[in-house]
Amino acid sequence: MNKKILIVEDVFVEANNLRIILKKAGYGICALADSFEEALEIIAQEKPDLVLLDIFLKGDRTGIHLAEVLKQKGIAFVYLSANADRQILERAKVTRPYGFLVKPFRAKDVLVMVDVALYLHQESQNGRGTGMLPRILMESAIKPVSFDRIVGESQALKEVLREVQKVAPSDISVLIMGESGTGKELIAQSIHRLSSRGSEPFVVVNCAALPPNLIESELFGHEKGSFTGAHEKRTGKFEQADNGTIFLDEVGELPLDVQVKFLRVLQEREFEPIGGKKQKVNVRIVAATNRDLDEELAAGRFRMDLYYRLNVFPLYLPPLRERKDDIIPLAYHFLGIYAAKEKKTIDELAPSVITTLLEYSWPGNIRELENCMARSVLLADGPVIDSIKLGKATAAPNLAAANGTIRSMEENEMAHIIAVLESCDWKLYGKGGAAEILKINASTLHSRMKKLGIRREYKMAPSKKSS
Repeated sequence: MNKKILIVEDVFVEANNLRIILKKAGYGICALADSFEEALEIIAQEKPDLVLLDIFLKGDRTGIHLAEVLKQKGIAFVYLSANADRQILERAKVTRPYGFLVKPFRAKDVLVMVDVALYLHQESQNGRGTGMLPRILMESAIKPVSFDRIVGESQALKEVLREVQKVAPSDISVLIMGESGTGKELIAQSIHRLSSRGSEPFVVVNCAALPPNLIESELFGHEKGSFTGAHEKRTGKFEQADNGTIFLDEVGELPLDVQVKFLRVLQEREFEPIGGKKQKVNVRIVAATNRDLDEELAAGRFRMDLYYRLNVFPLYLPPLRERKDDIIPLAYHFLGIYAAKEKKTIDELAPSVITTLLEYSWPGNIRELENCMARSVLLADGPVIDSIKLGKATAAPNLAAANGTIRSMEENEMAHIIAVLESCDWKLYGKGGAAEILKINASTLHSRMKKLGIRREYKMAPSKKSS
């Protein structure tokens, strides 16, 4: 049976455009509504499967009011939005829609969003694993897949891989969210390898590491002589990724002016090198961030239209502390790699080491665990690793000093920074460094260390008892 869609939009031209797009794709269309009251009447008569819902409608009630009714009735909905102000956007997000379609609409974006929304709603209604896959995800999602580079046994990881298997065959944009060191790039590589583009280029762009004055040149390229110092033509990352996948790591770090140009690539599938002519490009976009993009959106540091074009299929990678079942398999995996690299015969972890690994909170996630195992293999003298050196982070914050008194805020900040520094072997900057784990600028970290007197040989002193 064809799914039936209700369009609630007070601008007839926009509503009719959507109706034509959806009708051509084979969807059943309810009568158009332009107000809260009219929509309720149509819902009672025609019982739609999905509602495309403008935020601003005729009359006193908005699309947000209607969304609250739709949630009670168990009807899926997607907001239609121009650039609403942040306060309205926050109210809209509280209703937990299945997505936002940003005006003006492109037929492909509409169909992808509708397909994904219907799929997600079916999953939530029937329980995970029983819903019908959307058409755009059908091609090879049922086929068993080997994730040979991803190690773990937790239910949380299996759920992520299940979602990867479903989304990989399509061409829709994927946004991977999670803390630093959780394996976002490996997930992006898996999406690429399992897609029809798997034999084409997979190009990684670390947005946080791009020099501000060269971002545009790095992404889009430049022609020889287009600016001072441009002594030869440069091929940008998007052109390098043509027919393949481009992975934008830490996409939340892109400056606003570059976000506008990147949005054009997403919308029009074309880019313009500095000093050159527009070029068409055929790329699949996978982005990742350890920032809360909702907060970045509210603070005006990330464009709403770009956010919703990237966030078509979100994937969340839980931190290692929430995936306890993966810690020991990962530890043995890295043990094997580094034992072979160091030409040592080491194949066991002592029970006390296993207990220690499981009790630690892993603020640096998988990357910290890998560094820890590399160190342990290097220091090991026999076939069993019987001791291990970890940072001072624990599963729950330890507010007490050695003598049992409560630490001050400054002492706790100092302890936390030292724990993170030890977890990454005192690497301050770059990928896997303390600044990245703490989600602060390297200069800010350096100034805090200077103020707190933190040096590599530093040891936390017990707090003085209050008199």
